[in-house]
Amino acid sequence: MPSPTLLPVDFFKALAEDTRFYMLMLLTLRGELCVCDLMAALDESQPKVSRHLALLRQQGILQDRRQGHWVYYQLHPQLPDWAKQILNDTARAQK
Repeated sequence: MPSPTLLPVDFFKALAEDTRFYMLMLLTLRGELCVCDLMAALDESQPKVSRHLALLRQQGILQDRRQGHWVYYQLHPQLPDWAKQILNDTARAQK
């Protein structure tokens, strides 16, 4: 399913919230993570992590896939190039 048209204002609103920002940084650096990986890395509850992931998926920033009992998330492959560039540059600056 293609990513919906992502407006820059919506993208930056997503980045403005700390939990979503760190999720996107982790996914940019590591490629794909399951909910449990994000919970451990962020020290957050499953409902909070899932709520933020759902919002990022609805905006077309993330894509998910189910494998057995686990749900894995990654950046949407059709994320606009400008958004990918911002995430990559920001992730490199965080190191």
